[in-house]
Amino acid sequence: MGTEGETGSQNTAAVGEDVAHLLVRCLRAEGVEYVFGIPGEENIRFVDALDGSGIRYVLVRHEQAASFMAEIYGRLTGRAGVCSATLGPGAINLLLGTADAMTNSAPLVALAAQGSLRRIHKESHQVIDLVSMFAPVTQWAARLECPDAVPEMIRKAFKTAQSERPGAVFLAVPEDIEAERPAESLSPLQIDVVHAGAPSPTEIARAAEVLVSARNPVVLAGHGAARARASAALVRFAERLNVPVATTFHGKGVFPDDHPNALGAVGFMRHDYGNFGFDAADVLVCVGYEVQEFDPAKINPKGDKRILHVHRFPAEVDSHYPVTVGVEGDPSRALDALASALPDGLTYDSESSANIRALLDEELRYGRDNDAFPLVPQRIVHDVRAALDRHDIVLADTGAGKMWMSRLYPTYEPDTCLVSNGLSTMGFALPGAIAAKLARPDRRVLAMMGDGSFLMNSQELETAVRERFPLVVLVLVDEEYGLITWKMELELGRHSHTRFTNPDLVAYAESFGARGYAIETADQLLPVLRRALDDDTVSVIACPVDYAENLRLTDRLGELHGPF
Repeated sequence: MGTEGETGSQNTAAVGEDVAHLLVRCLRAEGVEYVFGIPGEENIRFVDALDGSGIRYVLVRHEQAASFMAEIYGRLTGRAGVCSATLGPGAINLLLGTADAMTNSAPLVALAAQGSLRRIHKESHQVIDLVSMFAPVTQWAARLECPDAVPEMIRKAFKTAQSERPGAVFLAVPEDIEAERPAESLSPLQIDVVHAGAPSPTEIARAAEVLVSARNPVVLAGHGAARARASAALVRFAERLNVPVATTFHGKGVFPDDHPNALGAVGFMRHDYGNFGFDAADVLVCVGYEVQEFDPAKINPKGDKRILHVHRFPAEVDSHYPVTVGVEGDPSRALDALASALPDGLTYDSESSANIRALLDEELRYGRDNDAFPLVPQRIVHDVRAALDRHDIVLADTGAGKMWMSRLYPTYEPDTCLVSNGLSTMGFALPGAIAAKLARPDRRVLAMMGDGSFLMNSQELETAVRERFPLVVLVLVDEEYGLITWKMELELGRHSHTRFTNPDLVAYAESFGARGYAIETADQLLPVLRRALDDDTVSVIACPVDYAENLRLTDRLGELHGPF
């Protein structure tokens, strides 16, 4: 590992500067552009200090949404997204998105007010132990107790959140400390960026020995490969050895789905097409894969495959993920070094990739040609793909729609099809779409949500309209928690307590000042999507979906037999 010094803003503090203003200067030195949150009585000085600072405060309608925005901003930029709340209930509402960021390996810094140091030792209005509450779902949780510690604690928060493996950090700021003034003028600390080093030659040599003796290796690219921007190296490696490459749901797009060696995404609840590519494999080259992305038992059920773990940090211990050789370092440099260490002419057979992609393409064609109404999910996936450019961003919220998108949506660039597959929380896609538009203003952004997840954070339509963030929300309407119905029918043969009703979603959207569209025939979806995506406004599209295809899919997959 190496470091490279980068100096933030080192201007001398103003005379009499309070902690709130020092906090803001430290955030600016870290490159913070946005803070997502809701003010409270106990952090009014901090919010006031942000005004005119150069940092844009994005006022949201629920703190949970603020944490999702910070998570997606961090995931797309690699720089920690920042969310802010008051003490007690406000801080508690930040917890879900903070945990989601932690389990999805996204850098996030959550800031919350706290009661004064004079009263936090006893029962007191709105005071709970926030540090203990956030500690299990963060890499570091602490309380600011001394004004002079601000530069060190902010630097540590961002360094911790942004280092591999990235994740969440929480800081509580007591209201009396926020108003205090440091004993002397302080400045933000110098930023030292740690860069991944070259892999060990010994590890490369050992990994090469495993590959030389392999008969059917398969590459699995995960979220870490996307964060490391390893796409070009993965393509070079696949073409050099002619090996098939699959991705996790979080890794979608890091290896383009239209490449001849693409195997598709793995992680579905049943034995999907891509899994057959792993059945015959004797060696798995796992690049940037993290166990929380999906259970490795799905690709190594007997725990008997040899595994090369290529990542910037060691693998989690799992009986179905026995690492034969761990290659630590920058994934791109590791893949190039491994390819160079192999004998000239060494290649493998990736015929299964074409066969498996053909099955996925067949499903998309089935969707394209299916005019049933309500729409089959394959039609929706096909039309979303047709409406979006290769680099546009779709966020697929947790539910049945996510499963169809994750396994079937062709993805060509990393971080262009975003799901939550660590915590797999509902309700992130709409607030996440706001952050995606801020992080990637040159791209069109679509939030695809079930009607269940949409109403969990639909209030953020007001935020998007007020702040003029153009985006589209595609709501899949079945008046049901469809994924739970699917799971209950699959395992119990019946379902219960999953049905609900909706408001008029078009009128609901228009009441916020957004544009509303109701899909009434299958052939309406694609032109409406294109129109809404090209409009410089917020749009909501209510699209009825028929999830009878869910059980048909799992039944069909259960009957499939490989090899392909």
